[in-house]
Amino acid sequence: MPPGRTENELSSWIRVDRAEVEPAPDEEAVLPVTIAVPERASAGERYAVVWAEMAGVDGQSVRQVGRAGVRVYLSVGPGGEPPSSFDIGPLGGSRDADGSPVVSAEVRNTGRRALDLAGELWLSDGPGGLSVGPVRAEASTLAPGDATTVRVPLDRRLPDGPWAAKLDLASGWTKRSTSGTVTFGGAPVVAGGADPSSQALTGGFVASGLVLALFGAYAYRRRTRLRAAMPAA
Repeated sequence: MPPGRTENELSSWIRVDRAEVEPAPDEEAVLPVTIAVPERASAGERYAVVWAEMAGVDGQSVRQVGRAGVRVYLSVGPGGEPPSSFDIGPLGGSRDADGSPVVSAEVRNTGRRALDLAGELWLSDGPGGLSVGPVRAEASTLAPGDATTVRVPLDRRLPDGPWAAKLDLASGWTKRSTSGTVTFGGAPVVAGGADPSSQALTGGFVASGLVLALFGAYAYRRRTRLRAAMPAA
């Protein structure tokens, strides 16, 4: 679905009864929407959004916009709606840069309809018998043939594991489930980052070398002055 107000084939077929409406406070307005499908339209599924937008200006420069939309999924062609299906890959565990654990899995749309995926994650049999869940999992709209990674972030205080994980996802009446063992491990080390302890040691060595060099220069100058002051033998 194109971003913002970009028109696509389906949106060009849609007509709203009125472009603008000004209801009174606490009043409702119903606007009929007509979808006129051309006779020569090719078979397949199409997606669009019918937006209702309210805009106003606060003062001289701040523009406030409120939006609500109704999604349109239109299937063109005989034989009823296209089938929905998806596959879930193996579960994996990792930690983000801030140390937060994440359970992830790749999901691929193997059907012929767009999917709005949502579900829940459970963790069990963790260290000390700990369990977590259900934790909500969701993904953006997934077009036919596309794939995405579903990521479920968790509390950073969770131990590394191992954990027994179970992920349930659904789009409408189409449901899938997968399970496996995950371990989070430590937080990733930023590439090119220096170890603070090594920086401290290096700084200490440099400072020590500078002090020794200054002390040596002072001692050499003092010996030179003493020799100059002594009478010749």
